Amino acid sequence: MYLTEKTINYLNNNGYTLFLNPKELQEVTNHLKKHSYYLYKPYPYSEKNIIYTYQEPPLTLYEIKIGIPIKHSDILGTLYSLQIEDNLFGDIIVDNNHYYFYTYSYMKTFFEMEFLKIKNSHIELIERDTNYLNDYKPHFLEITIINNSLRIDSIIAKVIHTNRDNVKELIKDKKIIYNCDILKNNAKILHEGDTFSIRKFGKFKFDSILANTKKDNLVIQILKYIDN
Repeated sequence: MYLTEKTINYLNNNGYTLFLNPKELQEVTNHLKKHSYYLYKPYPYSEKNIIYTYQEPPLTLYEIKIGIPIKHSDILGTLYSLQIEDNLFGDIIVDNNHYYFYTYSYMKTFFEMEFLKIKNSHIELIERDTNYLNDYKPHFLEITIINNSLRIDSIIAKVIHTNRDNVKELIKDKKIIYNCDILKNNAKILHEGDTFSIRKFGKFKFDSILANTKKDNLVIQILKYIDN
């Protein structure tokens, strides 16, 4: 609740919020009057978005130039090492060995002075037009499983080829993030569009139920986010 109040105060004072993940976005909009705000998506498939009222947020899109191949997690880990809050930067995009991230324009000096290396390799930040990624679409690996329920522990067990006891241990060790929160309930029922991240296994999205088998099992499509 404190975060929601803080976010709404920021919105009232500045005309826009900081970057909000889907859970934060839902919590904040639940406390706003309908038609009193707009949603700003930096690009069509963005997950971290911004609420604004009377002016669109001043954003900068950077492309990261680096001489070695890197992963989404490499960029995210380096950004966290700069000791800034994750609501000050938007999605990290990896697309065919090109790397991008959004931030607020008033953060430009900070990033250009402090964000200098990833994995001990020097980087160069190239500013791109904020509409540069309008045609970008995330890359997914399609995974089809057959399961008798939509319980998250059962589905994860099928996706990573293990058993439910091992999934319970992953949950106990706080290694699974469900819709931006640490997963605590192994019996959680998944809904279309839900995401879950499993440490060392990657990030996944429950896409859809494709069909029912003759034995009343579900044919389920899971999408795995991949760096491309």
